[in-house]
Amino acid sequence: MKKYNVAILGATGAVGQEFLKLIEERNFPFNELKLLASERSAGKTIFFMGKDYIVEEATPDSFNGVQIALFAGGSISKTLAPEAAKRGAVVIDNSSAFRMDPEVPLVVPEVNPEAIKNHKGIIANPNCSTIIMVMALKPVYDAAKIKRIVVSTYQAVSGAGKEGIDELTDQVKSVVENRPVEANILPSASLPKHYQIAFNLLPQIDVFVEEDYTKEEMKMINETHKIFNDYTIGITATTVRVPVYRSHSESINIELNGPLSPEEAKQVLSKFPGVIVQDNPAEMLYPMPLYTSDSNEVFVGRIRADKTVPYGLNMWVVGDQIRKGAALNALQIAEYMIEHNLI
Repeated sequence: MKKYNVAILGATGAVGQEFLKLIEERNFPFNELKLLASERSAGKTIFFMGKDYIVEEATPDSFNGVQIALFAGGSISKTLAPEAAKRGAVVIDNSSAFRMDPEVPLVVPEVNPEAIKNHKGIIANPNCSTIIMVMALKPVYDAAKIKRIVVSTYQAVSGAGKEGIDELTDQVKSVVENRPVEANILPSASLPKHYQIAFNLLPQIDVFVEEDYTKEEMKMINETHKIFNDYTIGITATTVRVPVYRSHSESINIELNGPLSPEEAKQVLSKFPGVIVQDNPAEMLYPMPLYTSDSNEVFVGRIRADKTVPYGLNMWVVGDQIRKGAALNALQIAEYMIEHNLI
């Protein structure tokens, strides 16, 4: 098998570290590997597959000779992704910088792989919550088309990075030990006000934008339209941060354009690649974030009819947002390109 020169931008962060785990797990065919990060992280050593790699500061010339560039996310993508593409790399970018650019494909390989071939050097990885949702929606959409979606998310603190994880841990310890609780990170470190996440829920992820929706909510709406290439679907979202370390959960209410029973929905979902149906009320079987962390699949349960509309379904969807919601999806895009001779 042909091997490829690969660069990982953001190699020291959570998504970058997940890239490395998955490259080893999936035996990804790399030849040379460059680990890149900001000036602050440059010089660190990462031991990977029997070898020490020195993390380099990312510059435009870092991508000379690179064929696949996996970007873990962040504002630096806006500057360096075009530079990497100019030097012949295909960039698969996990930031929001290019997702809504009409010239950039927004891809979940199981859902819209046909978009990949239209890339011009950059392919965007969708938002983690969007990826998890469209994986569960796609087989239902193909079976009966979708008229309207109402989604509420329950998003883990690791979506805010290592700092979010550390803050939850520290706050739980403070509450248990009856010490004052410090809040410096959530809903977002960049916001002027912060709230306790331990034993609490925060109904704000990212900043508020148009009509008092958050940026995270608008990402789910706009990205889903683009991925399905169907702007007729009515979509509304409420995104919530919850005191869970890893794996996002979503309650999704779907109004269809035609009949699809819960049993038929379970059948089409169970046949869809990357989806596992966990749905047996008699056995109290349903997806939970604690048991889906570090899994590659998206889990779907609590599938039942919504009888308030002619063709309605409810479902509960859970997925590891660092794996399928980020690093795995990006790596699958690269794998698809290799398999189909698109790189």
